[in-house]
Amino acid sequence: MAYVYAPDRKAERPIAHLAGFTGTLQVDGYAGYRVLAERGNVQLAFCWAHVRRRFYELAAAGPAPIASEALERIAGLYAIESDIRGRSAEERREARLLRSRPVIDELEPWLRAKLTLISQKTKLAEAIRYALSRWQGLTRFLSDGRIEIDSNVVERAIRPIALNRKNALFAGSDGGGEHWAVIASLIETCKLTGIEPHVYLADVITKIINGHPNSQIHGPIPLPRCSRTCGLPL
Repeated sequence: MAYVYAPDRKAERPIAHLAGFTGTLQVDGYAGYRVLAERGNVQLAFCWAHVRRRFYELAAAGPAPIASEALERIAGLYAIESDIRGRSAEERREARLLRSRPVIDELEPWLRAKLTLISQKTKLAEAIRYALSRWQGLTRFLSDGRIEIDSNVVERAIRPIALNRKNALFAGSDGGGEHWAVIASLIETCKLTGIEPHVYLADVITKIINGHPNSQIHGPIPLPRCSRTCGLPL
């Protein structure tokens, strides 16, 4: 897992970070990714959790029949995903085309119809337009079993970093921010692979202090050097 520091949220940042990348990129609604897709061979797969969240906030605030029904329809998609979790990409693709496609095919015209019945200045209209304006990316998961229905895996992994972002504001400089991103990448990759971060970092730092050369990163660990006055055998 890799974190990359950027001093701002300009579209040029993801363009630079992902220069040369070709394929499908699963993202949230950040507009900068659209610029990336327009400039290169990148396809965007949008996140249904972000769509659901907007309707959920409306339904949780009080009676909201349209938002509540939208949640029920989206829940149908998640129920299917729960059934096929852990299967191969091809099995997931086939199941989605058979079971999820009908749900999607009914949901889009339903959303468009409801949008014509409500004030365009409401939060509900914003929620519907958010979904419809990203429909191609939201439905990309149907034909590619490698794509998840949402980016929750990444959201969960980044949550500790997000909770720490106020501390990260005091990195001191762009260089400090870049170093912070490196450390965050190491720590979260350790967690992802089941390695205790503190143990890993202590091991690496110890090797660096003991002069272990980068060219022999897979070789034996050298013993610490010491002068004869320290009383240890050389």
